[in-house]
This record gives sequence, structure tokens and C-alpha cells, in this order.
Amino acid sequence: MRTYTALDKLVMSADTALRTIVGKPIVTERDYPAQEVEDAPLDDKQRKHIAGLMRVNHAGEVSAQALYQGQALTARDQTVKAKLEQSAIEENDHLAWTEARLHELGDRTSLLNPLWYAGSFAIGAFAGALGDKWSLGFLAETEHQVVAHLDSHLQQLPKSDGRSRAVLEQMKIDEAKHATTAIKHGAAALPPPVKKLMTAMSEVMTRSAYWL
Repeated sequence: MRTYTALDKLVMSADTALRTIVGKPIVTERDYPAQEVEDAPLDDKQRKHIAGLMRVNHAGEVSAQALYQGQALTARDQTVKAKLEQSAIEENDHLAWTEARLHELGDRTSLLNPLWYAGSFAIGAFAGALGDKWSLGFLAETEHQVVAHLDSHLQQLPKSDGRSRAVLEQMKIDEAKHATTAIKHGAAALPPPVKKLMTAMSEVMTRSAYWL
């Protein structure tokens, strides 16, 4: 098995960042969840609101990808590292799906994606440096908050918008699985103040990405 140098890891991290923000990320072979769902007619107000929600979800996936990459870079246990890398690939599916839906709606991804990626990568690397149990705890809490966030968006979607709903429902299943995986591998419960800070940071991103 090849041993990667610090320079190798830096180059691979840069490649992943570029793929996430401006390129085509490496995805699994799963189908686009909405491909068999008929697109319903939407008025301009509905389309704009749905696009805002999907832009927030795409920005969240940019952050999730950066978080996983940062954590994997500093993970100590190789099993934990492998799980993080597999989850990151599944998060790439979410990136592709939310971007596809945005294009269908005639809209764009967040202009602030480089900022979301850089901040989340730093947080992930810091969490990983604290130790695998804290890194996994941070991951589990992040995924729990994402599931609640997706539930909120599902409630806001027009009932007729089956395509967006199909995407978000599959994302919700995946995120819950990632949280369960983290807990099974020894995630530590985060202190309440840390959870509150994570929620506050998420709200800042959500409000910004909806418009920008």
C-alpha cells in the first residue's frame, strides 16, 4: 500500500476542494432520485423559493464535504478514516443532485461556496486533531442538525414539487445513516454550548446562501 507524503495529501485536498467548488466531484453510481418524477408547473414565486432552499442545501453539502475532508486528514484510526472517506463520496452525490435540481429551476449555486468550504475544512481538521471520538461526535451532531434542517425544507416545499422532495428525502436517509455510523464508531456527545454554537453558525450560512 502506498504511503502518501504531506505534499501528496495537500495536492489531493486541493483537488477535492476544486472539484467540490467549481468542478465535478467523484460520485457513486446511484441514480438521481428525481429522474422518474414528473416536474410540476411552478409559478415564479414558488420557483424562486425552491431554488433558494436548494441553494442552501447545496451550500450545506459543500460544507459537509469540506468537513469530512478535514476530519479524514487528521483522523488517527484507519477504520474511522475509511468511514469518513466513504461518507464523503456519498455527500458528493448530494452535491450533484442539488446542483442538478438548481439547474432545472434555472438558478445557480451559492457565490459564497469557497468561504463555506474553507471554514468547514478548518473546523473538520480541528475536530479531527482533538481525537477520533470528538471528531465523530462533531460529525454525528452535524448530521442530526442537517436531518432537522431537511425536515424543515420538506415542509416548505409545495406539495406539487415531487422532484425536489425526492432529492431531499434521499438526502435525509443518507444523513441519518452517517450519524448512526459515527455513533457506532465511538462518537462522543458534544457539550450543549458547542451544539448551540453549531446551530448559530448553521443559521448564518442558511440565511446567506438562500440569497447569495
